[in-house]
Amino acid sequence: MADLIKIAEEAFATGKEHPKFKAGDTVTVAYKIVEGNKERIQQYRGVVIKISGHQNKKRFTVRKMSGTVGVERIFPIESPNIDSIVVNKIGKVRRAKLYYLRKLTGKKARIAEKRTIASK
Repeated sequence: MADLIKIAEEAFATGKEHPKFKAGDTVTVAYKIVEGNKERIQQYRGVVIKISGHQNKKRFTVRKMSGTVGVERIFPIESPNIDSIVVNKIGKVRRAKLYYLRKLTGKKARIAEKRTIASK
């Protein structure tokens, strides 16, 4: 039984390389949307609030504000529908899971950007 699962996982593995990111980073995920017989790529930009799973079964949750409503979406790293992932900002946080952002609005919900050596 375990061999069948491994065979299925290898068949669906995309082999795409994505940039390294962690909770607190702002990312843009280009995701393929299928509507009937048409296919388009939709950009989803938000803050990564958690990364869970292990090895190639990881999934990450991205939260964005759509007007005044917070929207979260879970993406599997190995999804064939992910076209690309771009890291826009590297956030400075002290937690691995940023669930506290769900309660915050406006300026309080901002995450400080990590200062790099090049930006000094």
